[in-house]
Amino acid sequence: MELSIEEEEKPFIFKSYTKKELACMYSPSITPRCAIRIFTKWIKMNKELFRLLTETGYHPRTRTFTPRQVRIITNILDIP
Repeated sequence: MELSIEEEEKPFIFKSYTKKELACMYSPSITPRCAIRIFTKWIKMNKELFRLLTETGYHPRTRTFTPRQVRIITNILDIP
């Protein structure tokens, strides 16, 4: 089955994202609130990810990720 132009996968852009944006990319079929909760839990449970993000100034209440933090997240969790 061929994808239409609208459905084609767009390349992931490494830029600043809000936690809500990233969480919804990883869990698009659930509500944003639940997606954020799950995404935050993934970060806390993955010790390496949590450590690397903390070294860049991340805190669990952080609402925006820098491009560097987004790269760390996608290197460990894969691109959404």
